[in-house]
Amino acid sequence: MKALPVEPSNVPVAIGSRIRAARQSQRLTIEQVADATGLTKGFLSRVERDLTSPSVASLVTLCQVLSISIGDLFVAPETHLTKRNDGPRISLGGQGIVERLLTARSERRVQIIQAVIEPHGRGESELYAVDCDVDVLHVIKGSIKLILTNEEYDLETGDTVTFPGREPHTWVNPTDKPVEVLWVLVPAASR
Repeated sequence: MKALPVEPSNVPVAIGSRIRAARQSQRLTIEQVADATGLTKGFLSRVERDLTSPSVASLVTLCQVLSISIGDLFVAPETHLTKRNDGPRISLGGQGIVERLLTARSERRVQIIQAVIEPHGRGESELYAVDCDVDVLHVIKGSIKLILTNEEYDLETGDTVTFPGREPHTWVNPTDKPVEVLWVLVPAASR
């Protein structure tokens, strides 16, 4: 069996921004990394700007100092695109509401739900809580009333309210016009 020839790609691999991000997330200066690795500040600066490529030995040393895996520098980021009105429909309860999940179903760090609420649509008749740490309601268009245990908020286009995710609440569209909102749940609500 004949092997297919593989031609190397001439496209440079840009890892500098990931190295810089790793350094900055640890609040290290280029000087501190230079001292720890034995590499010069100028060289590290050029590496972070993808103006030069480090040798394998330099890259191993740099990754050890920054406590990152060499492989992580080359892995493509996991991305998910949801086009307008293409998010899968979900139902978290309520009447007169169409909800679409805008984040990937597998995403556990955050969940964004677009909701279009018909005139006089409403959430559950009893206050309910969502299993997340932070719940954010942002009004894209229209008016909505958010009802918490001890407070009510009349929200208009552009308004945003943030509250604890486990805080019992419900909502209602008190108007004769549809409302469009975004719910942001951090982390994603448990299923």
